[in-house]
Amino acid sequence: MIQFLQILFWISIFIVFYTFIGYGILLYILVKFKEKRHPAQPLALPENLPDVTLFIAAYNEEKIVKAKMDNCMQLDYPKDKLNVVWITDGSTDMTNSMLSVYPDITVFFSPERKGKTAALNRGMQYIETPYTVFTDANTMLNADAILEIVRCFTDTKVGCVAGEKRIEVKDKDNAASGGEGFYWRYESKLKAWDSRLYSAVGAAGELFAIRTELFVPMAEDTLLDDFILSLRIAMQGYKIAYCDKAYAIESGSANIEEEQKRKVRIAAGGLQSIRRLRPLLNPFRYGLLSFQYISHRVLRWSITPILLFLLLPVNLILVLATHFTPLYSVIFVLQVIFYLLAWTGASLARKQIKVKILFIPYYFTFMNLNVLKGFFYLKKHKGKGTWEKANRADS
Repeated sequence: MIQFLQILFWISIFIVFYTFIGYGILLYILVKFKEKRHPAQPLALPENLPDVTLFIAAYNEEKIVKAKMDNCMQLDYPKDKLNVVWITDGSTDMTNSMLSVYPDITVFFSPERKGKTAALNRGMQYIETPYTVFTDANTMLNADAILEIVRCFTDTKVGCVAGEKRIEVKDKDNAASGGEGFYWRYESKLKAWDSRLYSAVGAAGELFAIRTELFVPMAEDTLLDDFILSLRIAMQGYKIAYCDKAYAIESGSANIEEEQKRKVRIAAGGLQSIRRLRPLLNPFRYGLLSFQYISHRVLRWSITPILLFLLLPVNLILVLATHFTPLYSVIFVLQVIFYLLAWTGASLARKQIKVKILFIPYYFTFMNLNVLKGFFYLKKHKGKGTWEKANRADS
């Protein structure tokens, strides 16, 4: 029994370390090795810029419509080649009437709310431009975003372009937005390295683009439409390019309860995606893409959080069973300290006391707990594509 626990303990440590740190180190080394042999070549903009559709799926976004439209008008792309399309299915507030004052945009509306994926499926039937850029109503794009995305598509091997998601972090931010901001900075670095090695592993719905002809309708209960859509394009033999020069900025979640809604739904969507992208688990068929997908996504959304939380009790048993062997004792103490810091961060956040250094252990623990909760969310919401929106912090 003790021998089994020792094996489980060391395998768990290896997988947890590899998932959150080791893969990043390995990825960095592989990228440096590749680019030393084959330096990346800069891409030039096409002489004749193509028509592009900026596609915004929105539900009850009256508070943000004006700011989003102001942002759309500030994009540095020929106005006669940029089509702005909103699809507002199910909206019951003033979203549609506010959009009606903009004559140069197209609005598709259906009173029935079926969820974002169903709205995407319906709206994409009407898109005729060669490229479609997806963005959320509550995210603001940098002026050069569309130009930089079009630049990436000059590589004919690129079927999808993932923009960078940036969290607006201010001094007043809480643990949710502060922790989320740190997480996305690290995640953005991994995405960039993934892309430089071969392909980014998925795209975030805040900003990504596809060759319109590659769009394939998805099941309406799909929770992570951006992830499924982008990876199915990669499975067709195209690459997902990561473009940090095209970015979307949004506020962090209003509080940790609102952030939990997002993380649980994303975790549930991750589990759903693993099942629906089963062929991608086969490295003999998809090679390097499978390696990246398993290392960067599958482990995080499946066994790693389970092993992470098993480490503490297994470690305690081994400490007692081996009569306080120094190695097991030191690792146990380090785990206890880490969780005490996470608990302290949680306690201070509830009292509105901001200690940013504690956001990281708090958010890391919180994020992995929500992966476990994602299983129950998926079971409860099976067959449903709608969800309750998480409120964002005031900008």
